Amino acid sequence: MGKEVQRRRDLIAATIREIGETGTLSVTVGKIAKRAGVSPGLAFHYFGDKEALFLAAMRAILRDYGAEVRAALAGADTPAERLEAIIGASFAESHFRDGAVAAWLNFYVLAQTSDEAARLLALYHRRLHSNLVHDLRPLLGNEAPCAARRMAALIDGIYLRFALTRDAVDAAPAAEEVRAALATERAAAEAAQSA
Repeated sequence: MGKEVQRRRDLIAATIREIGETGTLSVTVGKIAKRAGVSPGLAFHYFGDKEALFLAAMRAILRDYGAEVRAALAGADTPAERLEAIIGASFAESHFRDGAVAAWLNFYVLAQTSDEAARLLALYHRRLHSNLVHDLRPLLGNEAPCAARRMAALIDGIYLRFALTRDAVDAAPAAEEVRAALATERAAAEAAQSA
């Protein structure tokens, strides 16, 4: 790996950790660069400005999330197994390290004013929705898109709560809440079919 690639990775990791510690985007590039062991000038050289650096950090978080989901789905065959894989991957321990949860909260905030952040957030939402609908449809039929929206909102809502209560992050009960919501959706669909 080249020195430039490693420095970029170090700056991205430092950005996530700094946001995690402060809970805000108000961290300075100087502080991020110091944590990464490079000069602020080099950080600006590689990324241009703080927003570009933060967006690069979010792309890295989204890439890691996507890889986690793909790996989980690779071992799942049935729709129920695939839904379990998505839920498990959504609350994998790796997503709770080094300030990633605080970065997610700030990502939502930045998406209100940044076209690129809004585009990345919309892409994440579309992929999660598509994955959920694909595996909910055999179980819920036409209710799959609505159920997928509710489940995605629950996943995102739990993350936002974690961002606000940073000292109380526990992924296991969070995943159980989403599993319980899925069980409720399936029971409602079964009741509607037998009525």
